[in-house]
Amino acid sequence: MDWLDNIIKTFFDFEAMWQVFPQLLGIGLVNTLVISIWATVIGIVLGMVIAIMGISPSRWLRIPARVYTDIFRGLPAILTILLIGQGFARFSQQLFGPSPYPLGILALSLIASAYIGEIFRAGIQSVDRGQLEACRALGMSYGKAMRLVVVPQGVRRVLPALVNQFIAIVKDSSLVYFLGLLVSERELFRVGQDAAVLTGNLSPLVMAGLFYLIITVPLTHLVNYFDNRFRTGRRKATPPKSGLDEVEEQRATPVSLTYGENS
Repeated sequence: MDWLDNIIKTFFDFEAMWQVFPQLLGIGLVNTLVISIWATVIGIVLGMVIAIMGISPSRWLRIPARVYTDIFRGLPAILTILLIGQGFARFSQQLFGPSPYPLGILALSLIASAYIGEIFRAGIQSVDRGQLEACRALGMSYGKAMRLVVVPQGVRRVLPALVNQFIAIVKDSSLVYFLGLLVSERELFRVGQDAAVLTGNLSPLVMAGLFYLIITVPLTHLVNYFDNRFRTGRRKATPPKSGLDEVEEQRATPVSLTYGENS
């Protein structure tokens, strides 16, 4: 059983896991969540702009939105991160110093906005066009009707897809380590990788993977819950009553009217 002992020592060395646990919790987890949340927030804002441009009647807005979406959805995430992180490094140093942390967030935001823009566009276009026409018939402008009626309904329909996109951003945040983050800015993967290199053991990486699962698995089940909630509605459908039950109720009801009372 030497092979089993070798697997346990390589992947499940609990001592090595425990040694890296404080860094994963205090540094890696915090930075992963900060990167993911900021990238998601910026991606939602940019994605909404891209979605509105994509459904605009003006071709001067639709074409740039389509080009933007095709580029950032077509390029590999690591390539976009390296191009942004290295291409704008000198400009970033003047604003944020030597840390590539903000550029990593920017790169993930651009990638996320392309996907989120398509999610929003699909959600908005799924709303019945008759609602927009009804708003226009009531005297509302196109922009006001979209802002107050159509867009809120479209966003509500794509909430599960947005949570799925956040899960993807959490996993893609591990690619930011290619930019060479500072020690205090390392995310989960980089902390686990550094510990694995120092110990010559892969158990710290397995521990980092467990942290990713702690984040993503509950969110996955949350997506399924929201999806089922939106599909079935808040109220559960009650089965129709049988006509025989109504007949039995009528038979059981006493008749109090007499002939004298009718006359």
